Amino acid sequence: MIKTEKLSKIAERIKKCRKCSLYKTRTHPVPGEGDPGTKIMFIGEGPGQEEDKQGRPFVGEAGKLLTELLSLAGLKREEVFITNIIKCRPPSNRDPLPEEIESCWDYLKEQIEIINPILIVTLGRHAMYKFLPSEFKISKVHGQPKEMVNSKTGQSQVYYPVYHPAAALYHGSLRKILEKDFKRIPRVIKKIRNTRI
Repeated sequence: MIKTEKLSKIAERIKKCRKCSLYKTRTHPVPGEGDPGTKIMFIGEGPGQEEDKQGRPFVGEAGKLLTELLSLAGLKREEVFITNIIKCRPPSNRDPLPEEIESCWDYLKEQIEIINPILIVTLGRHAMYKFLPSEFKISKVHGQPKEMVNSKTGQSQVYYPVYHPAAALYHGSLRKILEKDFKRIPRVIKKIRNTRI
């Protein structure tokens, strides 16, 4: 219950946020949603048109595909936590700017700290770059778990980069790759749990 309350407080702050210019063009901010007690987070890059209308993440066409992909991993939307690196839609769905990502970073960092996932699945290159800045091509690292150790705290976090579902809508060949990467998620989680016992 405490996690739920903490996440709700962050969502309230996001709704009032004016840290960058995106608040001027948004309809609704999209803080994220899901199970606060989950051990897996899915982080995309930013809300699209449908998400902006509803104030919920991944509810458009890419969201429908994400729901299908989750089922391949034996997961349901309500069992995980889904959010983005930025919480407001960029005009015309353009790529998020570095300053917009930076403005939203504290919100995302707090969400991660509260949920404390054992696995973070990054959806798309922008989310991947934020957590794995040394990786340059998603085509080379997708579907490969990457463990990063925080130099300040000594804590490790496992990231699992995959293509953004929207990419598969535009490039049909990526769908099979995404399906394969999602099917691998249960094995990745099992391996993490086995190494941490």
